[in-house]
Amino acid sequence: MSAFTEGIFFIYGINRNKYIKMSELDLPAFAEAHKVEPNLTPLKEINAALKACTFGRFHIKLLFIAFLGFMSGVLVSSSTGYLLPVAECDLGMNLLQKGLLNAMPYIGMLLSSVIAGFLTDALGRKKFLVYGYGGIFLFTVIAASSQSFEVLLAAKFFEGLVFAACFSALLTMTAEFCHNEIRDRMMLCQSSFAGIAQVVVALMSWYILTSDWKITLFDGKYVLNTWNFYLYAVSLWSLAACVMYGLMLPESPKYLVTQKKYDEARDILIKIYVQNTGKPAETYPFLNIWKDKIKQALDEAPENQVKNTFSHQIVVGLHNIKPMFKKPLVVYLALIATTNFLGMAMYNVFRLWFPQLSAIVENYQTEGGHDLCVMLDSYTASLRASRNITTTDVCVATKSGRETYINSIIIGFVCLLPYFITGVLVNRVGKKPLLIVSGIIAVLGSGSLRWATNKIAIVALFSISIAISQVMQSLSQAVIVEVFGTTTRTLAISIMMVSGRVGTLTGNISFPILLDMGCVVPFFTIAGLMVVVTIIFFLLPTRKQQS
Repeated sequence: MSAFTEGIFFIYGINRNKYIKMSELDLPAFAEAHKVEPNLTPLKEINAALKACTFGRFHIKLLFIAFLGFMSGVLVSSSTGYLLPVAECDLGMNLLQKGLLNAMPYIGMLLSSVIAGFLTDALGRKKFLVYGYGGIFLFTVIAASSQSFEVLLAAKFFEGLVFAACFSALLTMTAEFCHNEIRDRMMLCQSSFAGIAQVVVALMSWYILTSDWKITLFDGKYVLNTWNFYLYAVSLWSLAACVMYGLMLPESPKYLVTQKKYDEARDILIKIYVQNTGKPAETYPFLNIWKDKIKQALDEAPENQVKNTFSHQIVVGLHNIKPMFKKPLVVYLALIATTNFLGMAMYNVFRLWFPQLSAIVENYQTEGGHDLCVMLDSYTASLRASRNITTTDVCVATKSGRETYINSIIIGFVCLLPYFITGVLVNRVGKKPLLIVSGIIAVLGSGSLRWATNKIAIVALFSISIAISQVMQSLSQAVIVEVFGTTTRTLAISIMMVSGRVGTLTGNISFPILLDMGCVVPFFTIAGLMVVVTIIFFLLPTRKQQS
């Protein structure tokens, strides 16, 4: 086993020896040792079968490919903020158009999330991952080739549309390849990729967008500027994710079991076992799992077999989601969706507005220290005073300063720390207590920003608030995975993500309005909403589902 795999075991508290020894047991000994109940449903049998596969090379590969997917997703929403200052003159964008371009991916996500979540539960995870990331690549290339604001706007809309179709499938795919004892840590590890992605995006943007590249074709009718090359580079991440999901990973065995494709699911589990342990397939304790069901399916008369058509899968999918709209699942879904709405509003307001606020602080000229609100109120007052002042017709693009990129990198690194802490504590303490503690920290961090008096304090408080918001989101995703079964899991995650994206749109529209009313208003409003989120966390369930 590689040193990197050993490192994953150490960081996330996975007991390597325990899982390796389990793979050496025969099926009766394994079942007795781990209290596997007789006559379990196929979905619950998978958990025991995955335990026997242990944690190893397959899961490392799964996490690596998930990182490519996370990078693609972060770039869908974050790349726009970095290219706006560089492209504003080339595309003739005003402030309203900049805001619309920032919001356009989220509008696309809202339109496709729930439908894609239902179809993913009905039709499978892998095809949505392959076609979804392939679609992101296509529309990012169109955006990179655009010569007008309208084309770029449309491309960003479709990027968001197809990304929403594959992101919930990404979360579900990772969760369903893990047994219950390592699932939480895998989900937290995967969620930490958002912080790593922020660092990579900042470094990538710093290198490319501070360059001066320009190619003129067809007698000046077609021009590629620095920001065009930036988007071409961005598209490579989604292309890599598309290829990797298509060639390197199988379909989720849990999904295959829901479709009664037991033979395919068993073959996948055997391959995972062989990859993780390096042992021959004959030593797998669950080599003959579902043998009776496979034989029954083969012996069944053709006229009695249900045709696996698209319409049949849709009907079955509609039937399977009925329980999630009844108590108690519908109550849990409403609570988690509410917390995600408010938490994502804070997260994306701070994340997307930080470069602008950082620039204001950087350029604020004064003697002596002033808190953040003095600087912001001074800025908004100057904007109001300058509304009636005409400006020159010559457009001069202002590139982001070095400090903006450095601060973004710092925030990305800080966002990684809570994942390591919660990765160690989540199985010992539980998700609900961690969510409550995270909510309290979010209240203190967002509320304290009003009194920050220097750049270090401002960056520190923004970093803490953004990092904690990411942890709350990943823990909430883990709660969704446990509470909702295989047939409704992706749809539940999609509804959760929709609520978060509505929160993002609401927060980013409301923030400048509240800021214009006075700096204390938005920060105290966010702190108050985090109090509501913390109270809701007390109402979440603590039980686990085994499917």
